[in-house]
Amino acid sequence: QVQLEESGGGLAHTGDSLRLSCAASGRTFSRSAVGWFRQAPGKERDFVAAIVSWNGGIYYADAVKGRFTISRDGTKNTVDLQMNSLKPAATAVYYCAATTYYRGTYRLPRGYNDWGQGTQVTVSS
Repeated sequence: QVQLEESGGGLAHTGDSLRLSCAASGRTFSRSAVGWFRQAPGKERDFVAAIVSWNGGIYYADAVKGRFTISRDGTKNTVDLQMNSLKPAATAVYYCAATTYYRGTYRLPRGYNDWGQGTQVTVSS
């Protein structure tokens, strides 16, 4: 079973940038769909972005489109999330998730079976 580990979270101010990274051990991302989700206190886990190897698809939530970029680094076996123009609403724990086959959706948590432990992102105004 693959193990996922997020890194790159931390404190930021409005307008700053952060880059999150999701590293996999036990499997490569070359034949995976990898998604980023975030969960603020007391709220549901929301979709942020996904990248899919078998169809080349890249998907974003409307709230982050144009500001966040998801990418895969094959040499490092990571999937990164570049977050620009951060807003306080981005404050949440960010999780990466992966699946080796399509489970009906890339935008809901049920679309993935492997999850990391999460990394905290806090954006102050």
